[in-house]
Amino acid sequence: MKSKSVFKKVICIIMVLLFAGNFVNAQNAKDEKIIEDCKKAKTEFIKTDNLMQSLFKDSYGYVIFPNVGKGAIGIGGAAGNGIVFEEGKMIGAAKMKQLSIGFQLGGQAYREVIFFEDEDALNRFKENNFEFSAQASAVAVKAGATANVKYREGVMVFSQQKGGLMYEASIGGQKFDYTEFE
Repeated sequence: MKSKSVFKKVICIIMVLLFAGNFVNAQNAKDEKIIEDCKKAKTEFIKTDNLMQSLFKDSYGYVIFPNVGKGAIGIGGAAGNGIVFEEGKMIGAAKMKQLSIGFQLGGQAYREVIFFEDEDALNRFKENNFEFSAQASAVAVKAGATANVKYREGVMVFSQQKGGLMYEASIGGQKFDYTEFE
């Protein structure tokens, strides 16, 4: 009888370890996919406007959201996951959520990059004290788009449409959550 009880405990422990291992691998696979998508998004931003190369190189930090999905019928929402870089090195993950209200209909996919001019601007983001209001806007990336863009309150935002169709005259805001890599 005792051997059956020990056997059951061993099986339970093995199952828990296998489940936990698969969960960790799933998280790593998800992170790896986002990292790979960020590399592709960075390449696409630079390909569209070569001047962005210097922004990636010279900014104190940046966050790339390679796949943001947005949809609306009157009230809209968007969300995406990204990777945060400080002085060119990956330091953490970020989540973006957006809520908007107004005349809007449709859905679209886009990528977004936020550049931080200095350590203070990046620290505001990392402390989760960072959000955009209706007054903030992203510059649509096309050839030469970055030539006359300046930092505003330590940040510069660019977006690039990937697909979809959206009719929109709305106001809203974006909220960000940062998680440092362990």
